[in-house]
Parts: sequence; C-alpha cells; structure tokens
Amino acid sequence: MGVGCGRVLLVEDDSAVREAVEIAFQGEGFEVRVEADGSDIGQIVASFHPDIAILDLRLSTGPDGYTMARQLRQLDDLPVVLLTSADSLDDRLNGFRAGADDYLAKPFSMAELVARVQALLRRSGRVSEASLSVGDIVIDDGTRIVTRGGADVELTRTEYDLLTALCRRPGQVLSKQQLMDQVWGGFGTCGDNVVEVHMSALRRKLEAHGPRLIQTVRSVGYVVRV
Repeated sequence: MGVGCGRVLLVEDDSAVREAVEIAFQGEGFEVRVEADGSDIGQIVASFHPDIAILDLRLSTGPDGYTMARQLRQLDDLPVVLLTSADSLDDRLNGFRAGADDYLAKPFSMAELVARVQALLRRSGRVSEASLSVGDIVIDDGTRIVTRGGADVELTRTEYDLLTALCRRPGQVLSKQQLMDQVWGGFGTCGDNVVEVHMSALRRKLEAHGPRLIQTVRSVGYVVRV
C-alpha cells in the first residue's frame, strides 16, 4: 500500500464537501471521521486519535478553525490543514499563527488536498512512505514516480491519480462515478467523457512498456487485471 494508512479528522459544516472529502480519503485507504462542528474537539481527538486534521476556517456553529488549530496543537501537536472560502493574506497569516501547517482555498482540487495531506503526514513521521506494486507496475507514493518493467512512465497528475485508484483495488471494477469521486472529488462538471479521455492517455503510456492491464468493463467501469 502507499501512504494512506492514517486517520483523518475533518471538521466542515458543508455536507457536500464533507461527503466528497470522506469518499476521496477513504478511497486512498485512510480512516476518516467527519464532524459538522468542533465543539467537542478534545473528546473527538481522545476517542479517534487522528493523525491529521482538516478544518473549515469559518463554521456556522462552534469554534472557528483558528481556535481549533490552537486547541489541536496543545492537545496532540497534530498537523492541521485549513480550508476556507476566504483567501486573503491576513486569513493565511492568522491561520499559520494559530498553528496551521497548510492552507487551501475553496473550491479546491481533491487530488491536491490528498497530496498535501500525504506530504504533511510524511514530514511529521506519522505515516511512513511506501510503494504500491501491481504486476510490473510500481508506484512510489512519496515521489509520485511510476515505473513499468523498470522503465519510468511519465504521467500527469490526473493520470497518476487514476492509476493509483485502480491499483489500490486490483481485480475490483471501479465505475466512472467512483473514479470521478476519488480523483476529482465530486466537484466540477466533469463527465464520463473526461474519465475516458484521461484513461485513454494513461493506457497509451502504460502500454508503451507492456500489455494492457487496465480493462474496460462495458457499461460498468474499469479494472486492473494482471
């Protein structure tokens, strides 16, 4: 498995964002706990023992992201990522002063959020780096380098995320909707054709170094079969 065996705490009052983040991180192998507010942040940390926290900066109820970041630093010195629809310099500076490690403005790329969380976990030492191997494909989650049969395969970020999603579940068919949820986070208006375009490009690059591994299951989705 790659980086992803950690526990993520998300405090976010937008139900659509909560669901999208939960789906994306669970798809990467994380254990996720979602909360609509952080009124009981101390109790949540004591019972769930998260490795990292993703906090909405401005919540409709309970403490704001700044307050929770300070509490988490005192409780367990957790790495913290702040999410916000406000992206002023003052907001960012106040977030870092409160103890946040990273800051992401909405709307955001789900793949970017996952990558930033993975990087913070590696730097903090809470989750170690590892590689994922399926057949002759090796994915290094720390460097995001992919090789096939020992040869480097140059992938875009989207192609890498699609390949990783499939290789984490070899033999399991993933629908286009599942791939959209995991790679694009359910945000935006990307449709089936967008998945098909990126999948076609990914296949061409992989098949330059060996036989086809990503199979199409008609009217269902895609699967990696060795």
